[in-house]
Amino acid sequence: MSTPYPFTAIVGQDDLRLGLLLNAVSPAVGGVLVRGEKGTAKSTAVRALAALMPEVAVVSGCRFSCDPVVPDPACPDGPHEAAAGVSRPARTVELPVGASEDRLVGALDIERALSEGVKAFEPGLLADAHRGILYVDEVNLLHDHLVDLLLDAAAMGASYVEREGVSVRHAARFLLVGTMNPEEGELRPQLLDRFGLTVEVAASRDTDQRVEVVRRRLAYDDDPAGFAGRWAQEEEALRERIAAARVLLPRVVLGDAVLRQIAATCAAFEVDGMRADIVMARTATALAAWAGRDEVTAEDVRQAALLALPHRRRRNPFDAPGLDEDKLDDTLRDAAGDEAGNGDDGDGDGDEPDPDGPGGGGGGVPPQDSGPDTPERGGDAGPEQGGDAPGPGRPSPSGGEQQPVRASEPFRTKMLSVPGLGEGAAGRRSRARTEHGRTTGARRPEGTLTKLHLAATVQAAAPHQRARGRSGRGLVVRRDDLRQATREGREGNLVLFVVDASGSMAARQRMSAVKGAVMSLLLDAYQRRDKVGLVTFRGKEAEVVLPPTSSVDAAAARLQSLPTGGRTPLAAGLLRAHDVLRVERLRDPSRRPLLVVVTDGRATGGPDPVALAARAGRLHAAEGTASVVVDCESGIVRLGLAAQLARDLGGTAVTLDELRADSIAGLVKDVQAAGRAA
Repeated sequence: MSTPYPFTAIVGQDDLRLGLLLNAVSPAVGGVLVRGEKGTAKSTAVRALAALMPEVAVVSGCRFSCDPVVPDPACPDGPHEAAAGVSRPARTVELPVGASEDRLVGALDIERALSEGVKAFEPGLLADAHRGILYVDEVNLLHDHLVDLLLDAAAMGASYVEREGVSVRHAARFLLVGTMNPEEGELRPQLLDRFGLTVEVAASRDTDQRVEVVRRRLAYDDDPAGFAGRWAQEEEALRERIAAARVLLPRVVLGDAVLRQIAATCAAFEVDGMRADIVMARTATALAAWAGRDEVTAEDVRQAALLALPHRRRRNPFDAPGLDEDKLDDTLRDAAGDEAGNGDDGDGDGDEPDPDGPGGGGGGVPPQDSGPDTPERGGDAGPEQGGDAPGPGRPSPSGGEQQPVRASEPFRTKMLSVPGLGEGAAGRRSRARTEHGRTTGARRPEGTLTKLHLAATVQAAAPHQRARGRSGRGLVVRRDDLRQATREGREGNLVLFVVDASGSMAARQRMSAVKGAVMSLLLDAYQRRDKVGLVTFRGKEAEVVLPPTSSVDAAAARLQSLPTGGRTPLAAGLLRAHDVLRVERLRDPSRRPLLVVVTDGRATGGPDPVALAARAGRLHAAEGTASVVVDCESGIVRLGLAAQLARDLGGTAVTLDELRADSIAGLVKDVQAAGRAA
């Protein structure tokens, strides 16, 4: 077994270490999510924490780590008699991003269950992590079905495995620790809320500190055991402090004044539900115990808020995590003042809390203005292409670049999906053959049987019962009889946005609406677990602003800062998109693309730009790329160029109004792929 890097040897990262230590003192805090750039000791710190955790007493021979004092009465290895048990170190169990469902929750031997009626169960990682740490590196990349299982286990403290009427339940209470790089995509809100605390980490910019990090790491790599030995005294001192804080924890007093501050803070930052209040109370109590105090102070509440609220105050995926510390201080001060005034003859009577709640409430942090409120200027399409005439709020024909404008308010979009049946990554957009969803048929299993099709299995075994010497009521089942259920669910796609940023789109209200529509589609892509990419075209060329990624946040940030102006090289945008999709098909052939072109259909620059754009569109159609054109043309006179582009692409055109889910302009439109008639 390799020697872990000592926790006390980690340089800096104070918030990361504090968040982990508070969970070691009080596992009821609910775990910690570590967000930050790569190479910042996230995984190192989590793995080092296990060496500091107190040993766990377990029932000897129990695969589910039952407590010998209060064994689980429903334990699959039970029932257990009360006994002294044995002690072992607390486990840190790592959940790989690509793990299967059976690896996480365990697996039943379906063949023995059907033929012998025996619940032969092989425990999974949730059983291994019971009363220990469950660590998920790159937790934001975890598949949806595994996230659902984690949510269920975290909420109920137990894991259930059910297959065709045979079920097994076992306790699964664990400290959930996740690490992630936000550049690779965000977490689902439901899982995000399950983490008690969150900490942001970044590499130090201090030269001396960076030198010390490198020095210690090289020393550890040269001699792990010797390096750990040099830090053994500090490790033991920290281990004793954790044990002392655990002993003190039940005696820590959480007064009414502190509770009012906690409630006021959660109300002021408009967090959803009551979990934030509970987590803050537990964190503040753990902070007091860690400091060796038996009473929670206002400073404990402030520190607890900085750890427990940043990831809960996000109203949508594009909000940056974090708290306004000035607002936090004002809220705590106002709540303390209200509590002090409850003893006089004012609004409070000194005995019961004010039913209207403490002062200092208010909305969340106001969004930052992403662009100035100055009129846009610029030029693009000439009269021969139907360009709008210059005027107030319209681009000038002189060309040039304009400053970015802020996107209009996002809205719920209609469902856009790729036709046919895919086999890509799990998601929520297009139809696909998946491990989850409705059962559509049966087949012989390839490898381990995961989803039994009972009727097909019985049908395959029935003709052979006499030859197999069946004499009783039981069905004689052989492995060749087993049938795997084929299921249909939804997949995530690669949604590649090709956005016209030319002068013809530069009028302030028009570009604001266009950005709002793309922002809405990005929000939809986040909810449907898609990868996204962003190509823009203006002036003389097209640019890949964001290569395909799972980080919808990054796409939204690039869109907000997108300048406009110049001519409309539509063909260049489509050809650049073709290059991006060609590379992505090689990287991930199972993930089907959806091309979303946001334009008014105009094309300028070079000889016959409209015909060149049409040929580029037909290139996508020839490869069967599903596409939709969001028609941004406005005004009384409309040329219908976007609709013609959609026909060249073999796709569908929708207007900005039709894109809205609540629009009455038309029904929900699936994207049409090339060759649909065939």
